[in-house]
Formats: sequence, C-alpha cells, structure tokens
Amino acid sequence: MMPDVEVIGGGLAGSEAAWQVAERGIRVRLYEMRPVQNTPAHYTHKLGELVCSNSLRARSLQNAAGLLKEELRRVGSLIIDCALESEVPAGGALAVDRERFADLVNQKVEQHPLIEVNREEITRVPDFRPLIVASGPLTSDALAENLFQVTGEDYLYFYDAAAPIVAADSIDFKVVFKGTRYDKGTPDYLNCPLDEDQYHLFWKELINAEKYNPHYFEEEKFFEGCMPIEELASRGKNTLVFGPLKPVGLEDPQTGTQPYAVVQLRADNSSATLYNLVGFQTRLKWPEQKRVFRLIPGLEKAEFQRFGMMHRNTFVNAPRLLTSTYELRNHPGLFIAGQLSGVEGYVESTASGLVAGINAVARTRQLPEIVFPPDTAIGALGEYITRAKPTNFQPMNVNFGMFPPLDKPAPRKQKREHLTKRALNSLEVFRKNQPGFLA
Repeated sequence: MMPDVEVIGGGLAGSEAAWQVAERGIRVRLYEMRPVQNTPAHYTHKLGELVCSNSLRARSLQNAAGLLKEELRRVGSLIIDCALESEVPAGGALAVDRERFADLVNQKVEQHPLIEVNREEITRVPDFRPLIVASGPLTSDALAENLFQVTGEDYLYFYDAAAPIVAADSIDFKVVFKGTRYDKGTPDYLNCPLDEDQYHLFWKELINAEKYNPHYFEEEKFFEGCMPIEELASRGKNTLVFGPLKPVGLEDPQTGTQPYAVVQLRADNSSATLYNLVGFQTRLKWPEQKRVFRLIPGLEKAEFQRFGMMHRNTFVNAPRLLTSTYELRNHPGLFIAGQLSGVEGYVESTASGLVAGINAVARTRQLPEIVFPPDTAIGALGEYITRAKPTNFQPMNVNFGMFPPLDKPAPRKQKREHLTKRALNSLEVFRKNQPGFLA
C-alpha cells in the first residue's frame, strides 16, 4: 500500500491521528518502533499502551478534562471510544483496564483496511509529507536530535514518573477501607489510614531513601502535575498531608475518626486484582520502594507487580514552532502531536493527535486548515501551546484558565457551567460547518 499520510509513533496521539486519517478515506502508514526497539517505560509492543496512570482523569463536565473527553467523544475519537469500552470503576474519574484498553487500540488500528503498521525504528524525520511525528515523551535520542536539526530549535524536556502497582490479594483488608471523600460517588478507592506516628516514620524514610540519579548530562526538570512523591515530601514535613495523602472527607470505620493521613489505591484493571498507589510517582530505587512503601498500613506484605520508575519526557518549544493545528510553522505538512508537541496528559495527547490527523487530511486534499474554535476545550489546548511564553514554556493539562473569558462575569461554579455550555454549543456549530471532516 502506498500511503498518502505517514505517522511516527503508536501511542495515544499517533494511534488517534492514524485512525482519523483512515476514517476519512485516506491511506496511512503508522511506524512504531516496539518491539524492535523498546523504551525504559513500556512493557509490551501494543499500540496505545498506558505507561503511567490508568486514569484519564475527571468525567464531570464541570472539569475541563471531562469537557475535553466529551468533545473528543462527539467527534469520533478512537481513544475515548476504547477507554469507555474498557472502563473500570474509579468514582468520578474515567479509568481503564490497562491491558484491555491497549488490546482494543491495537486491534482496531491494525485491522483498519487503510492503515499499515510498520514495526521499525525511525531515527530521522522523513521527507514524506504530510507527516505526523507523535513519537511521544520517550522519543529516541537519534530522532530527537534530528528533529532539533530540522526545526532549528532546541527541544525541552522534563522528568515524569510512573506509580507502582500492587497485587490486590497482598493488601491487608483488615486495615484498608473502601470509600471516597465525603461519600461522594461510589466507593471505588482503597484507603490506607496512617496515624501521626506512622506518617512521620513513613515521611522520614521516604525522604532519606536511595533514589535513581539522572545521567550526568541531564538536568532534572519536574512537571508540577506529576511530581515524584519523594520530591513533594522533601518540601516539608506535612506537604503530603495537604497533597496526595490528604485525609479530608474520609473516616476510618474502625476508629470512627479522620486519619492523620491516607494513602489511596485505585483499581488498575476491571477485575480489581491490581491496584496503583494514587499520586505515588517515584524515582526511588526498586528495593527502596518495597521497603518504604511497605511501611504504609495495609501494605506491609504488598507484592509489587510493577515498581514506579523515572523517565525523561521530551517536547518541543511549541509557542515558537507550532500552529494551533500542531503543524510546524516553517515546515508545511509536518505535524508534531502528543506530548512531544508540548501538551500534558493522556486526553490532551489524544486531542492533539485528532487535530493533527484531521489537518493532515486537509493537506492531502489541498483544503484550508481545520482550526477548532478557541472556546472549545480542543481549541483552547491548541491555543495555549502556541501562545504561551516561549521563554519558560512548560506542558500543562487542559484547564478552564485556557478558555477565552465569558462575556459576563459569573461565580466560579456558574462560570464553569457557562464555559462548558458555550464550548459544546460552539463545537456543534463548528461540526456542521465542516461537512465530511467531523462526525
């Protein structure tokens, strides 16, 4: 098959981009280097494998992430469809069975008659256009260096960390209790209660535990939204109590009181045989993770099915390089999608892949670019990465602060309702004006 569009990278953005192209009747070739060349964070060769959390964050339309998911669902996102099909209980969040989710993405992409999947490593940016580079935060050094040469701009990077996963049958359910804060939603989280002495011991051992160090040529740059647990702990003795270990709204049924601190666990698969430690992204060495995290009540005999890990995330200086369609300003037909483009998060990466894929099709048909309205979540995300200050640009999850202001001021809760209503109305009008492009 001779393709009309090529995509590099089979993660969320690359898979979404390839799907959007193919669904519009255009032939596409998707390159994925696994299993020929593996990464420090992936475990399988499957397209769409989730590396960090299994949660796609909030579902509520009062949350920008929830609104973004709803917009993507309405315009035919492969990733959101697969997430809904592989959903596991997670209170007010959309979390997935990690293996089933990857199986679905892999199966649907590989079986599409207009998608050809090539398992090989691409080390240089091809001359083929339209081309979508969605090689992800773990882009190989060779490709990243070549991309630097093509763009003429130095790429940026920060460190991202994955949380550990433990076996459910190794958790002490005599200590751990189910529940959500203030009893809102279904009790899908497991809660490990710590009293003050237990917490202080855990905190002391955590900040003194041995960590993996970066290579001598790499500077540590942490993303605030995914800070390693030990890095947070080092900021102060009670930082965790007001962060990922906050006990507010939770009551230990054994004592009838609120614990001093709480470690929460969330199901990582539909059968609830695996649980990940919420907010416990870490760079601790593996033996230290086992020693320190077993100090948490209920996890004294925890069996770790996956340890937390540290890896570098690579992304371009989007405000200097990209348009809101994720196309390089000085290289027509060359798109950068996913976390490499400067968006942060699973859903945001999916949105960038969808927009890049649609615009790659517009390129092949010699049509004007398809720019989502800035008052939609999809459009606001593209606006942010292209209009942020380039001198200190850092990836950011979608949030209502990215949206254009309302015509009339409103209280916080009403403001979110108005922003959401405006966004969905705007999206519907936009879809009607793009026949043949949007579902």
